[in-house]
Amino acid sequence: MLHAEGPLLTIDVNARETSETNIDDELAAFIGGRGVATKLAHDRIPFDADPFGSENRAYLATGPLQMSSMSFTGRMSMTGLSPLTDGLVSTNAGGYLSRNFCDTGYSVVELTGVSDELLAIHVTDDGIEFEEVAELEGAEVPAVTDYMSEHHDLEAENIIAIGPAGENLVRYACVMTYNSRAFGRGGLGAVLGSKNVKCVTFAGDSPPEIEMDEDVQSKVHRNAATSDDMMRRQGTTQGTEFINDNFSLPTKYFEEFHFEHADQIGGDAVEEKKYKKAACSVCAFACKLPTRDEERGVETEGPEFETVFSFGSNMLIDDVVDVMKSNELCDRYGLDTISAGNAVAAYLAAEDEFGNAELVHETVEKIAHREGIGDILAEGIARFAEELGVRDYTVKNMEFAAHDGRVLHGQGLSYAVANRGGDHMYSTTLRVEYSGEIDPEGLEGKPEIVRRREDHAAFRDSGIVCAFAGGTGLIDEDQHEILFGCDYDDLLAVGNRVVELERHFNNKRGKNREDDTLPYDLPGIEDALDEYYELRGWNDDGTVPDETVDEYAQTD
Repeated sequence: MLHAEGPLLTIDVNARETSETNIDDELAAFIGGRGVATKLAHDRIPFDADPFGSENRAYLATGPLQMSSMSFTGRMSMTGLSPLTDGLVSTNAGGYLSRNFCDTGYSVVELTGVSDELLAIHVTDDGIEFEEVAELEGAEVPAVTDYMSEHHDLEAENIIAIGPAGENLVRYACVMTYNSRAFGRGGLGAVLGSKNVKCVTFAGDSPPEIEMDEDVQSKVHRNAATSDDMMRRQGTTQGTEFINDNFSLPTKYFEEFHFEHADQIGGDAVEEKKYKKAACSVCAFACKLPTRDEERGVETEGPEFETVFSFGSNMLIDDVVDVMKSNELCDRYGLDTISAGNAVAAYLAAEDEFGNAELVHETVEKIAHREGIGDILAEGIARFAEELGVRDYTVKNMEFAAHDGRVLHGQGLSYAVANRGGDHMYSTTLRVEYSGEIDPEGLEGKPEIVRRREDHAAFRDSGIVCAFAGGTGLIDEDQHEILFGCDYDDLLAVGNRVVELERHFNNKRGKNREDDTLPYDLPGIEDALDEYYELRGWNDDGTVPDETVDEYAQTD
């Protein structure tokens, strides 16, 4: 099976020491990316670790496809113990970082310990340098990039960084790369903040040699370049009005299911503000959205659909430039737009201030700096809902994405069982419900669909392949088999192992069936949970048998 190549680099930021470990066996069993990082996190982070403590570890990992010349491969994965969900979380980001990371010769970089000074860490194929950067305390993400460019001749594509939100331990702070691409969900920016790491840079000229099928690469790249998919023009916002009219666009802090002004913040509105094309590394699909409004001086990348929901419909904000401004602020401060937007929407609900864009932007700034009400909102909805008198719209403490489980019942089941909680990317069951491939209503037959799609997503994030490649049909099962040199079922088996290791780690932290719940009624959910656990071979209480995980220690 095709897999990433290169050792694990461990960086102890307390002792300012580094070491290398051969992880060929782990890479062979888990491919790379999310898979190998989950295996390492499961084995190396203590089950009782504090997410903000020195024993937590953050993993940056690449997959084998980052050494290809194929579209949809400009991504990297990041994994750690989440301060938001208190469980393992993996997230990935696009941009141009991955190939610079590969050039260092490492397959995984692990950060552990806590530094007594604010650090920039420079990783190269010649060695590791620790730089104290007290002058970057409180700096926004673009300022970090500017500093590295001026002092080290490094550009945005060489850097991961946190903004003020990460330094201030906002529980849903992002790690940013290329200024506007986010390792978005679960608060790993706060994990770096807790370690006093402001940024890490990557540069070198020692990429591993990984052979893969040239014909498939060429075909995928050609099809990406010639596709007429609307996503190339409008990104994920292209489905806004369709979802609003036919399913649900959560509105007014989830109180309503339809937003009457969706057309003012949807795909056409965003496309009108788009001023050029943009992509990730070597990707010809070019679905990114550089937007600006010269009259109001707003320039950003996006918003994508999830931000249109979280900072638009869910707040009754109907001006696309206001949504763009929220997006820009989150990128600068290093905030997940989904969790931040929902947290602010909850605050608007408590204050009866829906539609107040000025208050929204002020509140985002307060969250990033933990000032006033921002200090409360920075904890995430699950931790402040009772105090503010609002409903807790989260699963496992993670705020919901836009795709409404009250209407898309399979997606609702996915939210309930996902190890990350209310994250739409964990299985993307939403896609087959939106498309009409399966009936959105009811749960019959859906536990197997959710299980299979979770496994697919887990190996995809290990490869690493952009989710849009499968969503647009530009990479299919046969092409996966050729690229990875194995049967598709073998790839699903890798995904299954990843999901089970995540679940087992969380079980050891006391999480079980009681956490696989939703903040609304979903008919048949208990029977669906029973079926899902049975399909996975788990216990009735939603826990993974220890002997199942023990077998993975010797997985080939």
